Amino acid sequence: MSSTIHENAIVVDGLIISDFGRPVFEDMRKGGLTAANCTCCVWEGFEATMRNVVKWKRWFAENSDILKQVYTTADILKAKEEGKTGIILGWQNVTGIEDQIGYLGLFKELGVGIIQMAYNTQNLVGTGCYESKDGGLSDFGREVVAEMNRLGILCDLSHVGSKTSEDVILASKQPVAYSHCLPAGMKEHPRNKSDEQLRFIVDRGGFVGVTMFPPFLKRGPASTVDDYVEAIEYVIDICGENSVGIGTDFTQGYGQEFFDWITHDKGYGRRLTNFGDVINPEGIKTIGEWPNLTAAMEKRGWKASRIEAVIGKNWVDLLKTVWGA
Repeated sequence: MSSTIHENAIVVDGLIISDFGRPVFEDMRKGGLTAANCTCCVWEGFEATMRNVVKWKRWFAENSDILKQVYTTADILKAKEEGKTGIILGWQNVTGIEDQIGYLGLFKELGVGIIQMAYNTQNLVGTGCYESKDGGLSDFGREVVAEMNRLGILCDLSHVGSKTSEDVILASKQPVAYSHCLPAGMKEHPRNKSDEQLRFIVDRGGFVGVTMFPPFLKRGPASTVDDYVEAIEYVIDICGENSVGIGTDFTQGYGQEFFDWITHDKGYGRRLTNFGDVINPEGIKTIGEWPNLTAAMEKRGWKASRIEAVIGKNWVDLLKTVWGA
């Protein structure tokens, strides 16, 4: 499938955690991505996260013909003009700052624009969605949120527990996001968000990026791109079309070793979950097939204005508010 809307629109993917390198970057261009939030911290501490950022800086230099680092939303628009994919450096955990709030400013200067408050389990800030008890946002966490607000770093709550998420939503003076989630109303799963949680975040100015990660979809590995669009519609019906975007959670290029790492506490501790077979929805198995998602929205009868908003414009509006540029 092809889509004229897709070719002309700003297309933003709110979460990709693939095995990055030239093949993935070329597939981003094939998929027409204007920008993507790319993970460079999951379980890592300060030093390892810095090494990941150094790796990205090298990739930016070596792939400057097709990549552009994003610091502001103007950079996203410039990437579109230049026919490149803009890369937003993002984290799925706050472990990269260890216990030093001052490190946030350093990483902001290096281009980190989105940070998730916890990845699945407990950290110094709050509680992840696979912990048996959610103690909420710590006092240290409140200071972290305040500093992220001051610097212009988006607070992400996708893998965060319900109480901690509620606390962050209420504590933050800037909009916050579930960058990549699915509705529990379609499938019960610790990573999926209830209708009430979805309403709570958008009622307070927040944002919801909808993922296609197959274990969280209603039909699991049997899902298609049309099932993904159905899930997006479900979220839009709750949140409104101006508060919803896309966060695919592509894990392209990774094998079982990677999934073992992300599904064990701290990467090596207790097993948190077993995803089973991770088979992306038919029609959007690779990043290069991203245009099929836009085409599926068209086929479902969506207006062009809704499509353009959901596949990119809404993300740009949110980031401009949080980043201030």
